[in-house]
Amino acid sequence: MKNIFIMGSKGIPAKYGGFETFVEQLTKNKVNPNIKYHVSCLSNNNNEFEYNQSRCFNVKIPKIGAIKAVLYDLIALKRSIKYIKKNKLKNSIIYVLACRIGPFIGYYKKKMKKVGIKLYVNPDGHEWKRAKWNKIIKQYWKISEKLMVKHADLLICDSVNIEQYIKRDYQQYHPNTTFIAYGAHIMEKMKVGNQYLDWCNKKKVKPNQYYLVVGRFVPENNYETMIKEYLKSNTKKDFVIITNIEENKFYEDLKIKTQFNHDRRIKFVGTVYDQDLLTEIRQNAYGYIHGHEVGGTNPSLLEALSSTKLNLLLDVGFNREVAQDSALYWSKGNNDLSNLLDYSDHLSNKQIKDFDTKSKQRIKECYTWDKIVKKYEDIFQEDLS
Repeated sequence: MKNIFIMGSKGIPAKYGGFETFVEQLTKNKVNPNIKYHVSCLSNNNNEFEYNQSRCFNVKIPKIGAIKAVLYDLIALKRSIKYIKKNKLKNSIIYVLACRIGPFIGYYKKKMKKVGIKLYVNPDGHEWKRAKWNKIIKQYWKISEKLMVKHADLLICDSVNIEQYIKRDYQQYHPNTTFIAYGAHIMEKMKVGNQYLDWCNKKKVKPNQYYLVVGRFVPENNYETMIKEYLKSNTKKDFVIITNIEENKFYEDLKIKTQFNHDRRIKFVGTVYDQDLLTEIRQNAYGYIHGHEVGGTNPSLLEALSSTKLNLLLDVGFNREVAQDSALYWSKGNNDLSNLLDYSDHLSNKQIKDFDTKSKQRIKECYTWDKIVKKYEDIFQEDLS
């Protein structure tokens, strides 16, 4: 029996988030009976429970600001090592999602080595590039990433671009890496339901008459460029933005800078947690605009490719790697996206259908959860010693 301890996500059942959805799908779709998952879950108690045939252990953390995530990973790591020792588990793997605890990992790696525990790490994307962090926190992230790479037995990268970056920037450590993408489901076309039509009426949008974006409202997702370019475009379609903007300083600053609130096309519609409704919103959009430039294989991009007919993506390596020729691309240059929007508005039905077919085929070939889970189970069963 291989015991795999997974930490770094907020836990399962997944409510939101890429790592959470990944752990949900990994455990839910488990095939190999010789694998047992142990999943840390951020909570207000320290209880244990069974979910998806996995042992889930809650980790209670006080509300202490940005350091909360670091403390959560450290406590989960410490408890996992203790559990492995107490139960005399052999050939265990601790799989850490993201590189938050690098300055501490050398100390724990010595403890892990003594009892034969392997350390696997998912380096995630370029967290140290995110605009929301100040200079000191960015430096911490970069140092932490470096130390996690140094001490990992295996780095599982969800993007070829990230794997190349790890091998290039940390070649002095001779990192052992592999590439396993994130997954997605191909969504069958849903019949337009009353819930979706009610949502459209409430938000004052019409089916197939809006461009869509779904994601966190943060600077590195290039909302400023998207909104500025949309304001310059001639499209009469709405720009529907599904995100949480409550108490968001970036939102208030952008409103002052761009005056987007004076353009009826720009519509912030809040969040949508009902997955069936969100799928209908995606499927009935004219197009999806994706501005992420930090990170690996982005979950919202895969969801867009699997459900939205036409996708307009920021032209960076991560996005090209995933979508290839199944999407249109824009740069942050002046008028580039606005010109692309005007061009997209005049595509024929056949052209749009061709993009739709290609994007769904791309998901089927490389990104289905069945394929991703199979690759993970194969990796977990391998002997690295």
